[in-house]
Amino acid sequence: MTRLSDLLRPIWPALVPTLLLVASGMVSIVSSGSTAEIISEMMIRVVMVVGLYIFVGNSGILSYAHIGFAAIGAYAAAWFTCCTLPMVKPLYLPGLPDFLLNATYPLEIGLLSAAIASGIVALIIGLIFVRLAGIAASIASFAFLAIVYAVYSNWDSVTAGTSSISNIPVDVGPGLATMAAICAVWIAFAFQSSRYGFMLRASRDEPVAARSSGVQIRHMRLIAWVLSAVVAGIGGALYGSFMGILTIDSFYLTLTFLTIAMLTVGGIQSLGGAVVGVLCVTVFTEILRVMESGTAVVQVPKGLQQVGLGVILVLILIFRPRGLMDGREFTLPQAPGKQPIS
Repeated sequence: MTRLSDLLRPIWPALVPTLLLVASGMVSIVSSGSTAEIISEMMIRVVMVVGLYIFVGNSGILSYAHIGFAAIGAYAAAWFTCCTLPMVKPLYLPGLPDFLLNATYPLEIGLLSAAIASGIVALIIGLIFVRLAGIAASIASFAFLAIVYAVYSNWDSVTAGTSSISNIPVDVGPGLATMAAICAVWIAFAFQSSRYGFMLRASRDEPVAARSSGVQIRHMRLIAWVLSAVVAGIGGALYGSFMGILTIDSFYLTLTFLTIAMLTVGGIQSLGGAVVGVLCVTVFTEILRVMESGTAVVQVPKGLQQVGLGVILVLILIFRPRGLMDGREFTLPQAPGKQPIS
């Protein structure tokens, strides 16, 4: 038993979130169709929030840009996988090149294109972004989000502008979404456990000492920035394939606030917190949604979801400023009488 615990202890911070996701995913097997949709959307949000955590949690820099990367990934995937009706793409997206305009590709190609597109854009933007720090970096990330929204809202021949791209094949269900969420967790864990993750967190906690020790802070931030953008872009692609319809309004302030709120509630500096935050906020908002719909015993006014989420976020910031996980990861308890390794 002790030997097993010694084997599990190094991976425990990722293993527990994985078990939580598996348990949540299994709920969809024994539940109705609406619950399965809720589980699928929750898992996709886990992918996005974990993608946000990879950069924000390890660097300590708050980013508003990652929903912009999700939008880039969603549209890149849609260009490849759309549409179930052959005439929809030439009619609504006439600006696409011929190899996209007259062909439809499987979801795997769409996910790959989402990862590549978001990664390339992140690399280009990151060369400038990583030179900034603190509030300047956060403002720059918000500016990037606004630029993505403006470009995609007006690029009518390629993105359909403010109109929606419909007839996207709905290939994402609770099973695939859960697997994607688990993969995102292990990618984040692999990064934070690597030397790059350790060096980036060192620059977050003690930037002067890290720089004096030879840590190339900009390089570490760039690696985390690109990796987190790729994960967020895949999350956006999954979201488009889950909804079957895509509009740029879905990837702006509302989703940005929601992902940051989920990460803040769970704990910005904790991978387990990223997962716990999504689970808790989803359960809380769904309870309020049912109460708003009038089907519950207790009924509440419309719009209480947003108000309730705002109140919860304020309370967390006051009484638990480091989130529900208090900035810690899940750890395997020590065996009785055994001293922890220092």
